[in-house]
Amino acid sequence: MQSEMNFYKFDRAEWSQFHSQNFTSVTDAELAQLRSLNDEISLDDVKTIYSPLRHLIHIRYEDYQGDMFTLNRFLGMQRNPHTPFIIGIAGSVAVGKSTTARLLQLLLSRAYPDKRVQQITTDGFLYPNAELERRGILDRKGFPESYDMQLLIHFMNNVKNASGVVRAPKYSHQIYDIVPDEYEVIDRPDILIVEGINVLQLPSKQPIYVSDYFDFSIYVDADPTLIEQWYLERFGILLDTAFTDPSNYYYQYAIGNRKDAFDMARKVWRDVNLKNLKEYILPTKTRADVILHKTTGHKIDHVALRKW
Repeated sequence: MQSEMNFYKFDRAEWSQFHSQNFTSVTDAELAQLRSLNDEISLDDVKTIYSPLRHLIHIRYEDYQGDMFTLNRFLGMQRNPHTPFIIGIAGSVAVGKSTTARLLQLLLSRAYPDKRVQQITTDGFLYPNAELERRGILDRKGFPESYDMQLLIHFMNNVKNASGVVRAPKYSHQIYDIVPDEYEVIDRPDILIVEGINVLQLPSKQPIYVSDYFDFSIYVDADPTLIEQWYLERFGILLDTAFTDPSNYYYQYAIGNRKDAFDMARKVWRDVNLKNLKEYILPTKTRADVILHKTTGHKIDHVALRKW
């Protein structure tokens, strides 16, 4: 692990000791609903990995609320402004960020039934395909320059400043593009989970970046060879579900030669996703508060916790 001295490292058994009580019941049916296409997650993962993680977030959330109270007391405010606690989740394409985000949303919603816990992905802040084509960067979709960072920063600023209902563009993996005139609505959350490959990247010619708004951050990690395997498995599932829908982006590959389709997917992985991972995503790993490391079968074999 890069800069490993900055982290405590625990295997599953060690990490599970930090919170032995599985206080939030989750069913197999619920796990099946929230997991990504080819992701794997079990009730044992919830108890061994995610219950201690939720407990850590609970402690950080309480500290955050105390800090806000202290600040408002210093400023002489009679009433605490509604400032949300924001969690960032980063990692490669196909590593399972979305599953982690949805599971944490479920656990936190049940732990705080009186709080509004919402989740959003930064995919909606990609430029539309037409704009990417106009800029000549459609083949770099997912790279930093393919995101409308001004819009994303504006969104994060409005959420953090409790500016009322905030809307974010909606992205569809089925059409592989921004959905026209459809939005995700974020309505004054107490806790917001922001998931995306780019959320921990350092500023580029900007005074502020997405991670500046985070109060806690997680990086989902795995060996790139494994992630490629998961990426190709997911691609196969997308082909299997697209061949009856001509409006689906993957339809053109589903009805064609399957070997050619997978050759294309491998090329996209090598030239786009792996390159993006190595150059822009992986270097952000040690900026996270917690690193969840996955091995074969999406099993989390160890957890790293930032020391300072």
